[in-house]
Amino acid sequence: MFKNKNQRISITVVLIFGILLFYFGTDGFRAFTAETARTNSLIKNQPTLPLVTLEDSLKNKYSFDEFEGKYLLMTFIYTACSTVCPVLETNAAQIFEQIPEKYLGEDIVFLSISFDTERDTPEILHKYGGYFGIEGDKWRIARVPKNNDLDILLGDLGVIAIPDGQGDFQHNVAFYLIGPDGHLLDVMNFEDIDGARERIMQELEG
Repeated sequence: MFKNKNQRISITVVLIFGILLFYFGTDGFRAFTAETARTNSLIKNQPTLPLVTLEDSLKNKYSFDEFEGKYLLMTFIYTACSTVCPVLETNAAQIFEQIPEKYLGEDIVFLSISFDTERDTPEILHKYGGYFGIEGDKWRIARVPKNNDLDILLGDLGVIAIPDGQGDFQHNVAFYLIGPDGHLLDVMNFEDIDGARERIMQELEG
């Protein structure tokens, strides 16, 4: 009798502990994966873009101050990626084509950033960008030359890019919408083209 009672108490304690662990680990049941929890935290905290130096495909160097007063739609890629990165950029291109011309370059800039600093030289970025129509001031492709700066940027925006030792990276994928003041506004599903476009237009049309 006492043995059964103790067993029931033990099971109850384990269940309660498991529920609490799940609750906190999933951001109060709102997220069922670590990635979703990370995204929810980013949107809630709205981090500011750090003042790191970018180098674009034309070898121009500047900080994010270059885009002050404009929205940014950012993606993070590496050009040797043969799986999800081309899909990400193709989807970004579809959104780009659906944004009214009057906003492009004036109110919003598309920005693709490589986290493969060593291999993705400006020349490589320029060639890669040509596959997706990336050119001019409306859509830029760049890298962060200093590894410390890159780590800060990726960390602030919750971007995971882990080298696998064979030339590729394990990384998460999303659209990052940055406001005119440099704060993160949203992290959007890269497969939901219509949803991302509508979210952007909501901001642009105010």
